[in-house]
Amino acid sequence: SFPSCIYIFTHSLLSSYPLSILSTHLLHCLYLGLVGVQKQSNMGEISCASEPINGVLSRSSSSPPPSGYRKSCWYEEEIEENLRWCFALNSILHTGSTQYQEIALFDTKPFGKALVIDGKLQSAEVDEFIYHECLVHPPLLHHPNPKTVFIMGGGEGSTAREILKHRTVDKVVMCDIDEEVVEFCKEYLVVNTDAFNDPRLNVIINDARAELENRKEEKFDVIVGDLADPIEGGPCYKLYTKSFYESTVKPRLTQGGIFVTQAGPAGIFSHTEVYTCIYNTLRQVFKYVVPYAAHIPSYADTWGWVMASDSPLELSCEEMDLRIKQRVEGENKYLDGTTFSSVTTLNKVVRNALYDETHVYTEGTARFIYGHGKNDL
Repeated sequence: SFPSCIYIFTHSLLSSYPLSILSTHLLHCLYLGLVGVQKQSNMGEISCASEPINGVLSRSSSSPPPSGYRKSCWYEEEIEENLRWCFALNSILHTGSTQYQEIALFDTKPFGKALVIDGKLQSAEVDEFIYHECLVHPPLLHHPNPKTVFIMGGGEGSTAREILKHRTVDKVVMCDIDEEVVEFCKEYLVVNTDAFNDPRLNVIINDARAELENRKEEKFDVIVGDLADPIEGGPCYKLYTKSFYESTVKPRLTQGGIFVTQAGPAGIFSHTEVYTCIYNTLRQVFKYVVPYAAHIPSYADTWGWVMASDSPLELSCEEMDLRIKQRVEGENKYLDGTTFSSVTTLNKVVRNALYDETHVYTEGTARFIYGHGKNDL
């Protein structure tokens, strides 16, 4: 099957960016574009066009734009078979391929720096705080006194950054399988420099399952699943399974410990891809499970998270606000007690789908969001 995204390079790209920012891989793709061959990849599609300054129509062009036109280069991501999402680029900062994934960093006009892995936007500078505050603060605030936290994935460092704002936290273990992604993010995402330099953070390069299984005598107050989306051929889908939650995650939680995971798209049309079955899978393992979701502009969709524990997950708006004031350094941009109450109030369509879901996520019955990982191409 075709990868979810492709690169298209036209002659106009040569005049759009200096050659110094184009990797060897990109130059090879550029050559293929010049001779009329389309380079297929799962990184996304980049095209250049001349467009009317005050219009919405665009036309491909390799010559200077006529009067009244400006030249734009666009990144385009295929969200599903008949739906694409694109935004204009200022520049391509980096592209590359690791053992596990293809990665790129773009400077985009609407969203600032944007990190793309396997053709899927992971985070964007202007709104990543929504995703990371929703992932991190609910479990840490619901826990009475979180001191130790384990992050599965999280290579860009933003999840660690949010966790380290909590004054109660003494130790954070961030385990990511892809060392090249971690080093890449250290170099390019300077907003997380302080987090990577914090002595409470221990960065481990390993498979999260293997790392947790090796730490047989160690338990954590909170375990955070900041994994890549479960895509076919990707490195992470096995870490969304019932067996993994049951035999690896739950035994590594302290009494009253809390697990949270990102759970994929949760929009009015996209929630059935993986969100509802991740929720239902966790219900088979934990007594208390809380799904929640928020709109993230750069994702062009609502995104979902699921929090789970064997202890009740009950916290009033007022108590959450008090704990934020007492425990968290600085001020959250997005999440407070009222906002958390809002994001846990899901629409009727999604609520009904969560209630009706019967699918349990296993390696043999895995569901995937639209797209393909590097190893599936």
